[in-house]
Amino acid sequence: MADLKYYDILLKPLVTEKSMSMMAGKRYAFYVHPDANKTQVKEAVEKLFDGTKVRKVNTMNLEGKTKRRRYVAGKTAARKKAIVQLTDDSKEIEIFQGM
Repeated sequence: MADLKYYDILLKPLVTEKSMSMMAGKRYAFYVHPDANKTQVKEAVEKLFDGTKVRKVNTMNLEGKTKRRRYVAGKTAARKKAIVQLTDDSKEIEIFQGM
């Protein structure tokens, strides 16, 4: 297992129609490092975004899709997704403002 720092955990925010609707309930979606666990994701969000407190974290592993190009079959990369629920008294995450 790699030695992960808190700035290596969150790869990028997940911006979809469903994730934008979850923001009303202070739930945010991120792609995270595949080796990261829930505790590491919680610490990374609280350190990277000032004033945030995490209530819970749900993670899911996404398998790569099988894709074909004529006669050659391959797979896309597998990813890990985390949905972070903030407490009611915590601040909003600024990168999602104005979307």
